[in-house]
Amino acid sequence: MEHLLEETRKRITARVSENVRATLEQAAELLGATVNQFVVQTAYQEAQRILERESVIRLSQKDARMIFSLVDSPPKPGKALKDAAKAFKGSVRA
Repeated sequence: MEHLLEETRKRITARVSENVRATLEQAAELLGATVNQFVVQTAYQEAQRILERESVIRLSQKDARMIFSLVDSPPKPGKALKDAAKAFKGSVRA
């Protein structure tokens, strides 16, 4: 079982200056972690934060009200939308 866990892990390496290394060691020690544990956990948390930030659409209150208004009362389809729907239906077989 332990062998299977080792196979799923990949190595990441980084070359850093002595100053960066010393700072990472100091921070890791304060948390009771190894430098590797500290770097991986911190990088993972930041990656999650970035992914969440980039996957969320933020709207002003004005924009949100406009979206809700359009959902509640959508505009009638125009000629371009009707033509596109006809073209799509003609190109798709059920």
